[in-house]
Amino acid sequence: MWTNQGCILTTKDFTILEILQERRTGLSEPLTALLRHKLDSATVVFRDDVPPHVATLNSRVRFRIGGAMPETRIISHDQMQGMVGLTLPLTTLRGLALLGLSDGESLALPRDGADAPHRVLLEAVLYQPEAARQKAGARTRARPPLRLVHDAGALALSMPHDAGDDDPGPSAA
Repeated sequence: MWTNQGCILTTKDFTILEILQERRTGLSEPLTALLRHKLDSATVVFRDDVPPHVATLNSRVRFRIGGAMPETRIISHDQMQGMVGLTLPLTTLRGLALLGLSDGESLALPRDGADAPHRVLLEAVLYQPEAARQKAGARTRARPPLRLVHDAGALALSMPHDAGDDDPGPSAA
């Protein structure tokens, strides 16, 4: 059913899929088969090594099913309360199919009662948490080092002391 096309998963995403496979409670046969395929064909990488165009858990992706209009969703671990229409859980065929795909890649999914499968196409990864984390780290490293502008000790000595204040402060305790 599935192509030999592999996917790229972070170590965290791979572990979550392994746990999902072990528990298998309430999973349909097509979802179980896709889960097995993902685990068997995955290239597993550390989160710092995943390319920014790969869909990972909590990535916001734009995809389309067959010839339908594109949809944008966040790939989530499970159903999130109050997030109807914004997330796509891993426990759905579409969510699991998109996980690990790169921009422009697609996967054929079975349809209930239909002979021909429908194709899920990942058009773009709009946000990937691992890429955002790497960018934030690069910005932090690119900042110039801090410089001492003035002597804080000299500033404290030059401040006038209020003679009317008889509170010895915290050091007296």
